[in-house]
Amino acid sequence: MTVTPLGIPRRMLEFTVDGEPVRVPEGSTILDACRTAGKDIPTLCQGDTLRPKNACRVCVVEVEGSRTLVPACSRTAEPGMVVRTDTERARHSRKIVLELLASSADLSTTPRAAEWIKEYEAKPDRFGPDAARVNEEPRVDNELYVRDYAKCILCYKCVDACGEQWQNSFAISVAGRGFDARIAVEHDAPLPDSACVYCGNCVEVCPTGALVPKTEYDMRAAGTWDESRQTETSTVCAYCGVGCTLTLHVQDNEIVKVTSPHDNPVTHGNLCIKGRFGYQHVQNRG
Repeated sequence: MTVTPLGIPRRMLEFTVDGEPVRVPEGSTILDACRTAGKDIPTLCQGDTLRPKNACRVCVVEVEGSRTLVPACSRTAEPGMVVRTDTERARHSRKIVLELLASSADLSTTPRAAEWIKEYEAKPDRFGPDAARVNEEPRVDNELYVRDYAKCILCYKCVDACGEQWQNSFAISVAGRGFDARIAVEHDAPLPDSACVYCGNCVEVCPTGALVPKTEYDMRAAGTWDESRQTETSTVCAYCGVGCTLTLHVQDNEIVKVTSPHDNPVTHGNLCIKGRFGYQHVQNRG
């Protein structure tokens, strides 16, 4: 018989979001409540498998009684709280943040970025051609994944996934200060010379495509990457006895990427090098 721990039921909290009553379990964030209420709050640094980092500030909302705008991704919901998500102040803040991000980094592969820029009428080009950008060529120093720091927005999700929240490899961290701050391995060395174990969990949480599987990078460069033609098939990794669930992304009868469901109780979206990258033998038809 399988025993499933249910835990102590959390009491429900009630407060208002844009004038509508919302009930969420105790411990939920404002962002959780907004999504429950069907509110579309933009966010980049928030991840459903990581603790909130409050880095991008795109999800800010107004809370009655608060002097400043608050990040919805980390602010815990409280009974009687009055939240407004679509005020002029919140929209203006999101617009400025999007302009700053898009003027300094390449958001071309960031899901929904173009949609949000249009929605909030952000104009990143208003800073002119002299706006400081991270003009760096992608780092292709291994056959598993590529680092394209021109697309990095310093959300720190990769650092958290590599560090104490998941992998505990601590191969990457933030180096430099101010605009010179960047994600790097120790001594900014090539990835094969670092402590990286190539689990790819940093790739999984990256919201902008700054970290991308080599297969996807090559297909995008060749103009053949097409998610609309891809199918997803769930299976179980056969490399060991842990039983990780794999999602195979297949295009033209070829596996082009492997991920794992974030709500899976075994993996929580994480895999090891074999599970995420060790699928080439399946397609060896020689």
